[in-house]
Amino acid sequence: MATSDRKDTAALRRVLTLYDLILYGIVLIMPIAAVPLFGIVQQISAGHTVTAILIAMVAMTLTAYSYGRMAAEYPAAGSAYTFVSRGLNVHLGFLAGWAMLLDYLLVPVVCTLYAALTLVRIVPGVPSWIWCILIALLVTVVNLRGVRSTANANLMMMIASFVVILPFLGLAIRWLFVQHGWSGVFATDPFYNPATFHWKNIAAGTALAALTYGGFDGVSTLSEEVENPRRNILLATVFVCIFTGIFGGIQVYLAQRVHPGFRDFANPETAFMDVTRVVGGPWLFHGMAAILLITSLGSALTAQAGVSRLLYGMGRDGALPRRFFGHLSKKTAVPTYNILLVGLLALGGCLILNYERAAELINFGAFLAFMGVNASAIRTLYLRRSRSTRRLADLLFPLAGLLFCLTIWWNLTHQAKIVGSLWFVAGILYDAVLTKGFRKTITLSADAAA
Repeated sequence: MATSDRKDTAALRRVLTLYDLILYGIVLIMPIAAVPLFGIVQQISAGHTVTAILIAMVAMTLTAYSYGRMAAEYPAAGSAYTFVSRGLNVHLGFLAGWAMLLDYLLVPVVCTLYAALTLVRIVPGVPSWIWCILIALLVTVVNLRGVRSTANANLMMMIASFVVILPFLGLAIRWLFVQHGWSGVFATDPFYNPATFHWKNIAAGTALAALTYGGFDGVSTLSEEVENPRRNILLATVFVCIFTGIFGGIQVYLAQRVHPGFRDFANPETAFMDVTRVVGGPWLFHGMAAILLITSLGSALTAQAGVSRLLYGMGRDGALPRRFFGHLSKKTAVPTYNILLVGLLALGGCLILNYERAAELINFGAFLAFMGVNASAIRTLYLRRSRSTRRLADLLFPLAGLLFCLTIWWNLTHQAKIVGSLWFVAGILYDAVLTKGFRKTITLSADAAA
């Protein structure tokens, strides 16, 4: 589109700081993201949840490096779609964006479902579908107010989450010391227990533990709304992954020490809740329920903001109908139509899917897109550079990230692969129709190429 035609068009505003980005990323992931996975990973890894989470942290940080470096090259909205389009091919970029859509569209569904299920336990007289409607409406209204409102909401969510999780850490340490002394607080078994340590179990546990970091890439979807994106996107994505791994590792380490077994969970999905009851009694148990509700709302909020901007990037380039998906509100400078659409899809998904089914599908699209970003980083940052300007890290880090993501994707369940493949095939067919059999190319907008 010619520059003269865009004079009156609304544009995304650079109002977010590095601090806002970090908050956005942490809330999107959830500071207690490891909590729901604790019991399941503990069983799969045969008592090595901490090890699985830390290995996943290293691997996902490598992918975060690729995201940050590509955002420095192309500071534009669109995330994996933008980076793969520029780094590899516009058709592959479209498919990366299409794959990531499956992940992004399901995150608000999962978060809304979990929040509704938590509210049903607190207020059992109200049906879950009513809670789903109210939560979807609340999240959509906040996002329609603009990205600054989203950042401010993130801050409140973060404060509330630490109000419960920090007392848990202190009470767990106190309980362990009273029961077992310093040997109860400090031990190596959560990291390595020779009686149960097997690499096959660790690999399987790590593949699931990587879900702890799901959503870190959402930081890069705000590239056009952040100050100094060439510096801040890289710092924020890497910091978010490292913080999530260390903070989550501390939580599950203490939980493992309080409950060292891995075969005797009454309900693996809620095993961490049982640990909170042991160390803090009913008040901490209910406090954890409340914080899971709050963080689910925060993740739904930030996930909706992220996917609406991914749709905006694709709509602006004509990969999706531009008039709808490329629309920005002149008043709030946010993609209003996309936010409303995602809100409706989140509500619909809650009414037809259950929590487990939606969660199983998330990784299919996410890790396909992660592989695409890592491959794009290798080509853009290393292969296209002259020998004098190449950096070995720009080859080794993305390559390691690519191999790890491939391993995780390869070990997904058959059901996730089947449903995810159907979604991916639909994307290929849509791209074929859009480009008349791949003979045309999607025109990348000037803003996105900036």
